[in-house]
Amino acid sequence: MRVMIIGASNDRHRFGNKAVRAHLRQKHTVLPVNPHEHQVEGQRVWPDVKEVPGPIDRALFYVPAHIGLEVIGPLAERGDVGEVWLNPGAESDELIARAKELGFVPILACAIIDIGERP
Repeated sequence: MRVMIIGASNDRHRFGNKAVRAHLRQKHTVLPVNPHEHQVEGQRVWPDVKEVPGPIDRALFYVPAHIGLEVIGPLAERGDVGEVWLNPGAESDELIARAKELGFVPILACAIIDIGERP
């Protein structure tokens, strides 16, 4: 599975880092996004969702909802993103509504638990 992790971090206490490590352990292709990082857990980091090579099976949000609102439009413009996961703390009514407007069916759950890992 090709997983874009929006809000990937080098801080091992942050969920954006925990998600990278969990998906790597499960042998997924991890595609971190963060304009302030160059590498996370040995993985190249892209500064923008538009630059990540596709297709993307899952886009996981680990950013505050106001940043998610800036990202969801460019993510939809790609046309190659399957699932959108708004992890706990990343969701808001406005972001959920916008994701639906753009044709996504946002999943409001912990993607780490979904793959059988513990955060």
